[in-house]
Amino acid sequence: MENRKTRLEWVKKVCSKVTIPFAVGGGISSTNDMKDLFDLGVSKVSINTAAVKNPDLIKEASKKFGKGKLVVAIDGRKNAPGSGLPRLEVVIKSGSESTGMDIVTWAKKVEKLGAGEILLTSKDADGTKEGYDLEMTKAVAEAVSIPVTASGGAGKLQHLYEAVTIGKASAVLAASIFHFGEISIPEAKRYLKEKGIPVRI
Repeated sequence: MENRKTRLEWVKKVCSKVTIPFAVGGGISSTNDMKDLFDLGVSKVSINTAAVKNPDLIKEASKKFGKGKLVVAIDGRKNAPGSGLPRLEVVIKSGSESTGMDIVTWAKKVEKLGAGEILLTSKDADGTKEGYDLEMTKAVAEAVSIPVTASGGAGKLQHLYEAVTIGKASAVLAASIFHFGEISIPEAKRYLKEKGIPVRI
């Protein structure tokens, strides 16, 4: 409970400082958790493990708050042929737990249940800086009509471009390249704009 209170105070502080849409994920397991965050000014919430464990939560949240406020995060990994698991599999608990679910099947289901968008992270590519998993991104993006944000693996500007053009992602997420100042956000926006990708400046 104390941890939850601390987290809400942290979110409140961020909301008071940022002027861009702010999404929060992690540890959200009920519509009450979501309401607390929306009451603080959060733009969107993102659920992952809780959605896999209780798919009805997607439907309930979408109905209560509107699909535009609900992101379903999907973590995926590639399995070797003959492993008895789907080639592109959904994993939960930050990638530590197998579900045996096919990623495209799950993406279609979350769309049907009322998710407004999907945040797709390749646990194999995450942190490598060797590029997004374009096969996984494309498979999911082409299977659904809601926006898909590619995450995991960005290391250079070209990777951002490839996620949109080859991976068919609607948006891209990058963390370490920005955190460590390897690439600036204005630089990334300029690059994509020059390549003909629509960006908000």
